[in-house]
Amino acid sequence: MSDTNALHAGVERLAGRLRSLPQRRLLAGAAAEGLDTARWLTWRAQLLEFPGREPYELPDDGIFTVGDQLAVAGHDLVAALAGADRDRADEVLAEALERMERAAKAVG
Repeated sequence: MSDTNALHAGVERLAGRLRSLPQRRLLAGAAAEGLDTARWLTWRAQLLEFPGREPYELPDDGIFTVGDQLAVAGHDLVAALAGADRDRADEVLAEALERMERAAKAVG
C-alpha cells in the first residue's frame, strides 16, 4: 500500500497551496474546492473506521482554515486505510488519488 505515500504527498501539496493562496483566490472557489475535498476525505475515513455509524460532516470553519482541514482529513484517511480490509482500502485509495488530482487542478 505504498500509494498511501502518494496520497499523503498530494494532500500535503494541496493543503500547502490552499494555505498560501490570497483571499481573492480562496473566495473565487479554491476554498470551496478544498472544503469539498476535505469533507469527502473525512467521510471516507469515517466509513472505513466506523462502518456502522453515520459520518459527521466537516464544518465550514472559514476560508483561512481549509488548508488545515484538508491536511487533517487526508492524514485521517491515510490512517484509516492502514487498518482497513486490503480490497476496500485499495478501492478507496484509488478514488482518493483521483479526487486529489482533480482538486489540485481546480485549485491551480
